[in-house]
Amino acid sequence: MTDNPDDQHNALMDYPCEFTIKTMGLSNIEFDVIVVEIVRRHAPDLSENAVSSKFSKSKKYVSVSITLTAQNKQQMDAIYQDLTDCEHVLMSL
Repeated sequence: MTDNPDDQHNALMDYPCEFTIKTMGLSNIEFDVIVVEIVRRHAPDLSENAVSSKFSKSKKYVSVSITLTAQNKQQMDAIYQDLTDCEHVLMSL
């Protein structure tokens, strides 16, 4: 067993693989457009049908789910970092 977290992660994930990112934010902006733009920086071949969104009961929040083919851990780390850095993103899973 290795102590390197990247090696441990790569042992659990078999890249490339299908992966869904779920991101939440306020619905009073074009949140889905913002999230897709961020993810496309790292996955330019993302298709339109890879994106779905759902409003909360109160319609105050929206969740955007994006399914993509993850190429490696570095790509996923970069996507999550950019989502975290975005002021409109409340949470990403």
